[in-house]
Amino acid sequence: MNSTELITKAAQEHNLIESELYQILTDSQIDDILFAAADRTRKKYVGDEVHLRALIEFTNICKNQCLYCGLQCQNKKIERYRLDPETIISLAQKAVQYGYKTIVLQGGEDPFFTADILVPILQKIKSFGLAITLSIGERSTEDYRAFKQAGADRFLLRIETTDKTLYEKYNPAMSFENRLRCLQDLKQLGYEVGTGILVGLPGQTMQSLAKDILFFKELNADMIGLGPFIPNPDTPLKNAPKPLLTPALKVMALTRLLLPDINIPATTAMETIEPNGRLRALQAGANVVMPNVTEGTARLNYALYPGKACAGEDPSHCRGCLTAKLAAIGRPVSTGYGFHKKKI
Repeated sequence: MNSTELITKAAQEHNLIESELYQILTDSQIDDILFAAADRTRKKYVGDEVHLRALIEFTNICKNQCLYCGLQCQNKKIERYRLDPETIISLAQKAVQYGYKTIVLQGGEDPFFTADILVPILQKIKSFGLAITLSIGERSTEDYRAFKQAGADRFLLRIETTDKTLYEKYNPAMSFENRLRCLQDLKQLGYEVGTGILVGLPGQTMQSLAKDILFFKELNADMIGLGPFIPNPDTPLKNAPKPLLTPALKVMALTRLLLPDINIPATTAMETIEPNGRLRALQAGANVVMPNVTEGTARLNYALYPGKACAGEDPSHCRGCLTAKLAAIGRPVSTGYGFHKKKI
C-alpha cells in the first residue's frame, strides 16, 4: 500500500505494523493527509471540546541526572525551589476559581515529597471537587497505592523512548525495566495512565519512533503526552540539533489513529518552537491543553528547556487567552473532567 492508503487503513482499523508506521513517518508528502485524518478521528471519538488541565509545577528539585532535562541534579545554574503544602493547596483553590476541573501536580523527583507529605495535600485538593493528575516520576508500588487512595485519578509517566539502549544512555543510573514496572503498577492500581516520548533525541531513529507508537497501543494508555526535544544550554545535550515541530505532530497524529479515544495534549513545547504550535496540534489530533497556574519565580524556574511559551504570563490571563484562541478554530472548552471514555 502507498502511504495514503495506509493512513486510510489506520483510520478505519486503528492498527498498523511497525513497517507501515515507518513508511508514513518517513514520507514527507502526506503530512497534511495524515493530520486531516487524525483530526477527523479526534472529532469522531472525543469530539470538539478541549479539556484544560491546570498545571502546578510544585518543585524543580530532582535527584536524577537525565541528560536532556534542565532540572537534572547536576545543573548548578538553575535556581531551585520547593513550594510548601499551603502554597500548593492555594494554587489549586485559585485554579477552581479560574474554572478548571483538573489539577496536574508536576515536579522533579524530589525526595522531600514523601507519601506522608503528599497524601494530605492530595486529600485537601480532592475536597475541592477536582480531578487530580500526578506527574512526579518513579515511586514504589506502596506510594502509588497511597496516592490513589488519597484521590489521585491519573498519572503521567513518560517513557521518553522505548529504545532501552537510548533510554539508559540518557537516563544514567535509571533502569528501563523499573520504568516499565511503574507503568504496570499504575495500570493495576486503576489510574488513568499516561506516558509519552521526546521526539528528536540525538540517536533516535524513525524505527524507534514506530516502536514507541506500538508501545502506546500495547500499554493501552489513557493519555499520551509528547513533544519535540528542545535542547537546554545547561545540559550535556546542549548542542543537539534544532527541534522541529512536524515530526512530533506526525507521531502524535499516528498515535491518535491507533488509539482514537484517548486524551492527547497539545504540549507547551510545541508552542515554544513555533507560534500557534498548540493550535496546529489541536488540528492534528490533540484534545487537551495544560495551562500553567504556577505563580511567581517558580513559574520561570521550572526550566525543563529554554524559552518556554507563556512562562511570563499571569495564570488568570492564560485562561481567557486560551479560550479565545480555541474559539477561533471552533473548539469550545469542556466543562467536564475529561476522563478517558473508551469507545473501542
